[in-house]
Amino acid sequence: MLHDIDRTIEELLKRQLPTNLVSPTTSDATATLHISFATPDTEFARHVPRPAIGLFLYDVRENLGLRNSERLVEQRTSDSASRKLAPLRIDCSYLVTAWAGGETPDLRTEHLLLGEVMKVLARYTEIPQAVLQGSLINQEFPMKALTLRPTLLNSIGEFWQAIGGKPKAAFNYTITASLVVDETLESIPLVIDKQISIGMK
Repeated sequence: MLHDIDRTIEELLKRQLPTNLVSPTTSDATATLHISFATPDTEFARHVPRPAIGLFLYDVRENLGLRNSERLVEQRTSDSASRKLAPLRIDCSYLVTAWAGGETPDLRTEHLLLGEVMKVLARYTEIPQAVLQGSLINQEFPMKALTLRPTLLNSIGEFWQAIGGKPKAAFNYTITASLVVDETLESIPLVIDKQISIGMK
């Protein structure tokens, strides 16, 4: 599921970002914007082609507010139905960064890129069906998205220090997806007739 969320975000950005960022008309192929899900550490700066947008998945947890402990019932035939556990609702939180090309950081370009990505992601509180990938297609619940909420990191400074990277402008992006944990269908009969008996005293 997680790799399909990555692919979905990438598809959304490729479709919605300005064309001159995603597919430059110049012959300089290195100017193409790359989208990476690697850890934004010193190795990122060395190995990911730039300019680039980094989407680092740093936290995955169940959304307890959307928990449903009841079993879902789906009618299969006129007289039977199936029952299974409701899917878990999972919050996947990304730290979004921008990386410009060149030996020294070009902060203006990075801020421009970050602003454009922020604009696209904030545009949708629900991920459009047209960009969903793989297992996310035809999910039972729509995929919700939250942009610019506080990160779940205890300290953003400690985070950068822990991965050996230099602090950068970044924002939080959280997607809520459904995780099917029960593929077993339990068949149950349906009550289709009602009988009423009237007795005489």
